[in-house]
Amino acid sequence: MTLLFLVLAIATEVTATVSLKLSEGFTKLVPSIVVVVGYGAAFFFLSQALKRGMTIGVAYGIWSAVGVAAIATIGVLFLGERLTLVQVGGIGLVILGVLALELGGAH
Repeated sequence: MTLLFLVLAIATEVTATVSLKLSEGFTKLVPSIVVVVGYGAAFFFLSQALKRGMTIGVAYGIWSAVGVAAIATIGVLFLGERLTLVQVGGIGLVILGVLALELGGAH
């Protein structure tokens, strides 16, 4: 159940972030509403994962790493953005950092 809440937190945060781009500075109503509701839901679901025992470092690390990778991918595939090799390497380093957090905490 903890992982389900974390997945929901990631999905709603990514949805809110894409909607932030689509809101064009909060000038479009529907994407603006999705931003507010999405970020609220993301923090609610993240809090539920933490409440059920997930450590904050691991939860936030996974949340941010998956979110960064997902947003970068969505940007390239659907929003006409580009990624340089350095940016791809940076995303890889973020993911490796999360793995280090997870493996370092395993006893």
